[in-house]
Amino acid sequence: MADNPPPLPIARTVEALRATVRDWKRQGFTVGFVPTMGALHEGHLTLVREAGRRADKVVASVFVNPTQFAAHEDLGTYPRREAQDAELLAGAGCDLLFAPTVDQMYPEGFVTAVSVGGPSQGLETDFRPHFFGGVAVVVAKLLNQVQADVAVFGEKDYQQLMVVTRMARDLDIPTQIVGSPTERDGHGLALSSRNAYLSEDELAIARKLNGVIAEAAIKAADKRPLAAVERDAYAEILKAGFQRVDYVAVRRADDLAAFPNGVVDGPARILVAAWLGKTRLIDNMAV
Repeated sequence: MADNPPPLPIARTVEALRATVRDWKRQGFTVGFVPTMGALHEGHLTLVREAGRRADKVVASVFVNPTQFAAHEDLGTYPRREAQDAELLAGAGCDLLFAPTVDQMYPEGFVTAVSVGGPSQGLETDFRPHFFGGVAVVVAKLLNQVQADVAVFGEKDYQQLMVVTRMARDLDIPTQIVGSPTERDGHGLALSSRNAYLSEDELAIARKLNGVIAEAAIKAADKRPLAAVERDAYAEILKAGFQRVDYVAVRRADDLAAFPNGVVDGPARILVAAWLGKTRLIDNMAV
C-alpha cells in the first residue's frame, strides 16, 4: 500500500508564498498554479495534475472570493473544508497551498478595480453583472502574487477562462494561461462544487443537460440557424425538468462574439446556464 503523502505546506500570507516560490526559482524549478475556491473535486485535481505535467512545482490557492458574489448569492453557504482540500491536493501532487484570509487579499483601503471588456460582455454578465469584475481583480492579484510560469483553469467556466486569458494578454502578465477540458461524471454531468447542493431527483435531471447541449452542438455544426438551435435547446432544457434557463448561446470560441450571419462559420462554443431549485448550473461544449 502506498504511503500517505506528507501534510501539505500552507502559506497564509503573500510574503510566505513568495518566499517559497522565490526559493524554488533559485533552484531552477518552474512553477505551475491552480486557483480554486475550495470544496475540491476530481475536476480540480485534474487541473493540479495538468499543472504538474507542465511545471516542476505546483501551487494551488483556496480562497472564496467575496467580490464575485452578489448579496443574494451563496457566499455564506459556499462549502469550506480546508483540511480535506489540503489532503486531496497533496495526493494530486501539489507542493504548496496558498490559503489567504479576506484581509490579506483585500486589506483596509483597497479600492482598485479591473474591468475586462470583450469576452466578459453578455452571457454571465447579463445575469451576474458583478461577477467578472470580482474574478478579474482576484485572479490578477493571484497571478501577480504567485508569479507562476503557467496557470491552469478549467474549461467548464469557459467564459471565465476567456476573460482571464484576455486580461493576462492585455496586462502583459507573463504567466501562460492554459485551459483544461471539463471533467464529467459517468452520466456526462460537469463536475462542480455546487453539485453537492442537488437532491437525488435534481441530480437525475441535471445529468440530462449534457445530452441537450451535445444535440444542439451537432445542429449548430450542421450550419442550422443559431436562433432556432438556441430556442430548441432552451425548450429541451425546460422539458428535462429545469425550472429556469438563463441562457443558451452559440458563440465564437476565441472571443465569445456572436456569429454575425446567424450560423456557425468557424470554431464555436455552446454555453448554457440553468437552474434546478436553488442551484445554478453552467456547462459548455465545443461545436
